[in-house]
Amino acid sequence: MDLIDELRAFVATAQTGSFTSAAEQLGTSNRLTSKYVAGLEGRLGVRLLQRTTRKVGLTPAGEDLLARAPALLDDLDDLIGGVTEGSQGFAGVIRISASVTFGEIYVAGLLERFGRLHPALSFDLRLDDRHVDLATDGIDLAFRLGQTDTQSVKARKLGSFGSVLVASPDYLARRGTPETPADLARHDCILDTNRRAARRWAFGDEAATVQGRYRVNSARAAVELAAKGQGLAYAPRFALQDALAAGSVIPVLTDYQGEVGTLNAVYLEGRVLPRKVRALIDFAAEDIRSADIL
Repeated sequence: MDLIDELRAFVATAQTGSFTSAAEQLGTSNRLTSKYVAGLEGRLGVRLLQRTTRKVGLTPAGEDLLARAPALLDDLDDLIGGVTEGSQGFAGVIRISASVTFGEIYVAGLLERFGRLHPALSFDLRLDDRHVDLATDGIDLAFRLGQTDTQSVKARKLGSFGSVLVASPDYLARRGTPETPADLARHDCILDTNRRAARRWAFGDEAATVQGRYRVNSARAAVELAAKGQGLAYAPRFALQDALAAGSVIPVLTDYQGEVGTLNAVYLEGRVLPRKVRALIDFAAEDIRSADIL
């Protein structure tokens, strides 16, 4: 069996914790993935994985190999990509993580535009509002909104996004239009639990503690509820574009500065970044400026 295939099977299994998940990631069968890992163990003469009925864990030898094998495979992919890209563009798979709303509204389209330039590339986009572990989940690149606290990753700032307070014309006609952040205490506010502080809405130097009937973990859902007259939503501008254009919601407290956060491209520290991933980050930096979504 091929050593490279064996290494890929081992890394995928170790990162995902199961042969089934690894096979899905690699696009092969569970049986073949297990066979590749067994072949690598036979080749090296050591056991790399501890197999149980529920989970696959690493032996000390497996931990040592996992610490070095992903970087080796990245270097190999980069080498092969450098040889072939002149004639056919980048090849292989890029695994990307993004939050659900931002991924649906923007990242999927970004990948389609980048993919048109590189038809030999494949993409594995995983949408999740939690900050996934890049190493454990085998993620090459994450688009993250807000602060990045993890020490083991590097981040490149792609832009800043602002939040806008909105409500439907119907709601404002019924309940009145707030004129200061302090007025929000008397209003129904739709809480997005993905925000760092769901009940504290800041506007420049002022802030309001808010409450309401609806708690959601999606900016898009908050905007939809606001459009139906259920309260005020405080959402990133990229999640508001369609509703604002349709007139189903209108901005409120426009004299106050909304919260501002950063959009970062995040990748693992200590690894040579594959050429195709660097190219995607560069493309995203330019694409975001022209898309006017932040």
